[in-house]
Amino acid sequence: MNFPVELKYTKDHEWVRVEGDEAVIGITDFAQRELGDIVFVDISTVGEEVAANEVFGTVEAVKTVSDLFMPAAAMVLEVNDTIDASPELVNTDPYGEGWIIRVKLSNPADVDGLLSADEYKEEINA
Repeated sequence: MNFPVELKYTKDHEWVRVEGDEAVIGITDFAQRELGDIVFVDISTVGEEVAANEVFGTVEAVKTVSDLFMPAAAMVLEVNDTIDASPELVNTDPYGEGWIIRVKLSNPADVDGLLSADEYKEEINA
């Protein structure tokens, strides 16, 4: 499994790539493997402030639906439109073309409290 060291991670299996006061968020390689074939991503929070640890959307796989949790308080700026037509990108390229949302962080320093790649690997026993 792949765990890019430049990203931050949550215990709920989201990853965060900080870009100034904005961030890109997706689900980890581990999460997409556990879910299986992803068939739909539902995000209805664009333009909304979402508190840390609150649900910002869902990912639907063939056999299950899983909530997506906001890693740090943020306003949802955009959804990756590419995954509407090709949700399988979340499986094939979870850290690249399969990103899920872009947000404006309320306090970028909040991301510092998230897990490093090594801490996340420990969390999932990888």
